[in-house]
Amino acid sequence: MEAQVVIVTGASKGIGAATARLAAERGYAVVVNYREDAGGAAAVVRDIEAAGGRAMAIGADTSDEIAVRDMFDAAEARFGPVTSLVNNAGLVGGTTCFADLETEVLRRVLEVNVMGTLFCTREAARRMSISRGGRGGTIVNVSSVGAQLGSPGERVHYAASKGAVNSFTVGLAKEAIRDGVRVNAVSPGIVRTTANSDERIARVGPTVPIGRAGEPEEIARTILFLLSPESSYIVGANIMVTGGR
Repeated sequence: MEAQVVIVTGASKGIGAATARLAAERGYAVVVNYREDAGGAAAVVRDIEAAGGRAMAIGADTSDEIAVRDMFDAAEARFGPVTSLVNNAGLVGGTTCFADLETEVLRRVLEVNVMGTLFCTREAARRMSISRGGRGGTIVNVSSVGAQLGSPGERVHYAASKGAVNSFTVGLAKEAIRDGVRVNAVSPGIVRTTANSDERIARVGPTVPIGRAGEPEEIARTILFLLSPESSYIVGANIMVTGGR
């Protein structure tokens, strides 16, 4: 069985960290990407190695195409060709009415959530595509139910960025599958991570039909399903992991 190597962006905490740990548990060599939280990424790597897995942390701003290319190079040098990518890195950009949003915040949210996803996916496609000498692969984009709900009064800008991710997923999935690259998305609802304050968890969680906020591990399990051969006929899907929200 060929080695499975996955890059998980934004993996120093939350959904990314849970995904990295679960991927290692299931036999992947894992690249734990981070931008600022080197300590968090190192802790994830220690957890994986302590459990007998293989992992490395790589600091890279996913909105920087050169940094993205270097990250893939480093991953290949350590573990071999990258077979899977999880585009999890993202920014909420604060909670505010759209009219009060600062331009700098808006630009940064779009740079990370949209351009970062595109840069990482483009690099993966260049290396995975069979027509370019690759072996194929799988890509999962982490979106948000906010793209459907709109997040009025709180995160309209964030919702818009995830709407772009959804459209990108559909288009690329149809384009890339004949080249051996299978692309899907996961849209979490409200999840207990640092992206959601305790106040927001307490306010929104009980309104979810299931009666609570989700846990990062619950999202990670869906991501790993989409990376695995068990989802071999799923292409261009966007699985809502929302507790019914």
